[in-house]
Amino acid sequence: MSAAKIKAQGIINANAVVVFSKSYCPYCKSSKSLLSQLDAKYLTIELDEESDGSAIQDALVEISGQRTVPNIFIKQKHIGGNSDLQARKSELPALLKDAGAL
Repeated sequence: MSAAKIKAQGIINANAVVVFSKSYCPYCKSSKSLLSQLDAKYLTIELDEESDGSAIQDALVEISGQRTVPNIFIKQKHIGGNSDLQARKSELPALLKDAGAL
């Protein structure tokens, strides 16, 4: 297993909610905004600001099957991207509470 995959999986395992993001991505901003509006506690990893960001992004493809950002995990479960998160807006409070992020 690559160092980046071990790092990415460790981040996912250690946090209730993780948003793998890029600082300039409008879809990422939309996802972070929605989580912030709900007062969720979440960790953001800005892949464009990490020295090993592209390696982590490659590792996330192996972990989640998704290359694009945002790549969102709640309670170690892959949620998907921004459209997936927005589509689950009504159930998000329950998901976040269950994950211990509210």
